[in-house]
Amino acid sequence: MNINIRLAQRNDCIALMKLIRELATYERAPEEVTVNAIHFEEAGFGPEPVWWAVVAEQQEQIVGFALCYTRYSTWKGSLCYLEDLVVTDHMRGKGIGRLLFEAVILHAKNKGYPRVCWQVLDWNEPALNFYRKFGATFDASWVNGWLNIKSEE
Repeated sequence: MNINIRLAQRNDCIALMKLIRELATYERAPEEVTVNAIHFEEAGFGPEPVWWAVVAEQQEQIVGFALCYTRYSTWKGSLCYLEDLVVTDHMRGKGIGRLLFEAVILHAKNKGYPRVCWQVLDWNEPALNFYRKFGATFDASWVNGWLNIKSEE
């Protein structure tokens, strides 16, 4: 199996959106994907990109990706935040996730980030076990919070 890991390009966005929807279905929340393709593409490749990604290709087909952005901690400084690491269902278990995560780690090292951080659903044992293989630390003492902002119509 020949897997190519490379930085995402603008023309990859359609394939990435497909994998994002696949992930949302796996995480039992397909209705939560509300970003549209235009916003997604502009957020990554517009004049002020907020995310970057690495993709895994097999025979020029994207079979996985890791999407990250810079997060800032007043205690630690700039950090690499891994928003999503996705490998399409039929390609899981072949080491592609490891290749993607290693590419994220390398990017973080090259940027001088002291940490890569992410979130994992507490029931997602395959993901938890994947990160444990890298020696990851999990912190159950923080509670996630958010506030939805409604636009004026």
